[in-house]
Amino acid sequence: MLRIERLAAGYGQSQVLFDVSLDIAPGEVVTLLGRNGMGKTTTVRAVMGLLKPWSGEISFDGVSLTGLPPYRIARLGLGLVPEGRQVFPTLTVEENLIATARPGPWSLARVFALFPRLAERRSNLGARLSGGEQQMLAIGRALMTNPRLLILDEATEGLAPLVRAEIWSVIAALKAEGLSILLIDKNLAAMLRLANRHVIIEKGRVVWTGGSAALAAAPDIRDTYLHV
Repeated sequence: MLRIERLAAGYGQSQVLFDVSLDIAPGEVVTLLGRNGMGKTTTVRAVMGLLKPWSGEISFDGVSLTGLPPYRIARLGLGLVPEGRQVFPTLTVEENLIATARPGPWSLARVFALFPRLAERRSNLGARLSGGEQQMLAIGRALMTNPRLLILDEATEGLAPLVRAEIWSVIAALKAEGLSILLIDKNLAAMLRLANRHVIIEKGRVVWTGGSAALAAAPDIRDTYLHV
């Protein structure tokens, strides 16, 4: 579904990504792992058209994304839950959800059923929500675009344990429905249970790819590339 081939990108004259390649099949959950500053968010920004690649190719269902503006990439079926949530602070919960909505199976009623807390706060401004509620809203907003691939950048960063558990439960439910997911997070234990494959990036290069069983059985890989 998503294919990234030999991607190079950066900011100004500073190169961040070097020859990054990865792919995601329909219905697959793939994680992008690595320590802070290794290029994970830069990869996501390049996929979503928020950063112009220096070289390489990004395609979705055979359609090249390279050079397309973000709104056209979103219309092809990619939904982003960005790092830092980035909800609209002066819009209500309901307005946040419908602002970028597109026709499809995901509706206000379905998002509210997924996150009952948002239904309770549907008239609250985005700025008045807790961090956990904002993350729920960011996920709901992405789902309202009715994506075929959902990208979550730091899915549970800074959240309370109970909220983290709820988010992981929701991601598992989305996987069970067959939604393709690209996931970035630091909770390795949760991702080992959930994901089909893992891609580790180090200093802008892919250094390891494999399934959960292989990563769980490779403490040297985890210690070298994931632990601070």
